Amino acid sequence: MDASIISALAAVAGSLTGGFATFATAWVTQRTSSRREFVRAEISKRETLYGKYICECSRLFMDSLVRTFEKPETMLPVYALLNRIRVSASDAVLAEAERLLRRVTEQYFSPNLSVEELHALVNSGSDVDPLKPFGDVCRAELKSMRTAL
Repeated sequence: MDASIISALAAVAGSLTGGFATFATAWVTQRTSSRREFVRAEISKRETLYGKYICECSRLFMDSLVRTFEKPETMLPVYALLNRIRVSASDAVLAEAERLLRRVTEQYFSPNLSVEELHALVNSGSDVDPLKPFGDVCRAELKSMRTAL
């Protein structure tokens, strides 16, 4: 074979190799970047959803301490949020969300507390915050999603 043909084939092979390497690097970079953007958007969406659920459950729980269950439609927003959580959350978060909603509902059917009883409950050091387990599970889920970035 002629030396010039070998040189030309080597140059073409080198160019193809360099071009493929550039293409592969760009593809991997784009794919990684797209995945990171998706995970960041998912984290933001879940933080917003979990925050709304916490606000709604907090409001309902405080209401349930001093009122009885009179209007079922007061529970509609929290059930809507629970079902939105069901679509995207982990099993652990969903289980805690359902447990929290059961606790709120049970409290509505329990005897109302007076101001003195509320004060005694807070001072007793017992488990006053029914939302804490839900918040802890949400924090763990979001933390694991962030480490995946």
